[in-house]
Amino acid sequence: MQPAGPESHPHSRPRPLHWLATATALAAVLAGAALLGPGDATATAPAPAGAPDALAARYPVDCGPARAEVVRQVPADLDGDGRAETVAVVRCPSGAGTRPSGVHVLAHPAAPGAAPRVVATLVDAGQGMSVTGLEAAGGTVSATLLGYSSASVPRCCPDRRRLVKWHWREGKFILAPQPAAGSV
Repeated sequence: MQPAGPESHPHSRPRPLHWLATATALAAVLAGAALLGPGDATATAPAPAGAPDALAARYPVDCGPARAEVVRQVPADLDGDGRAETVAVVRCPSGAGTRPSGVHVLAHPAAPGAAPRVVATLVDAGQGMSVTGLEAAGGTVSATLLGYSSASVPRCCPDRRRLVKWHWREGKFILAPQPAAGSV
């Protein structure tokens, strides 16, 4: 007795109709994900009343002809003057990979009708890190920074993670790194 080959099981041979059905199903899944998915995190709400609007600010980021996009903005009174500042995570638009982000602190405009002022850069986008988990309260800003151990690590997959906090002290932000994951 000979083992059964593809000739004896016609349903196991792919035909053009099978490929067409597979491609159509895949296209439907991708279209559904694009329409129903969470979308890009750049769709940030305007700042609450009284806090500088991160969408109206100009950032010290060179994105070429594109404008820097605001990923997240968090209001808080960081310097204790009774007026909220805004902490903004900003990045340049790109088609693929994990985009580097910057963290900037915005103060109210110097003159009515002017754009909010960038008064501090806590993370420069040129450092190549991504920023997640941004929080601000009182005089403290905290975030999780994602980065790369070497140039050979694919830009899609950061392999370093660090929690950091900045504290407002004597007129400036002081970085206070948190223990590295897995350390004692």
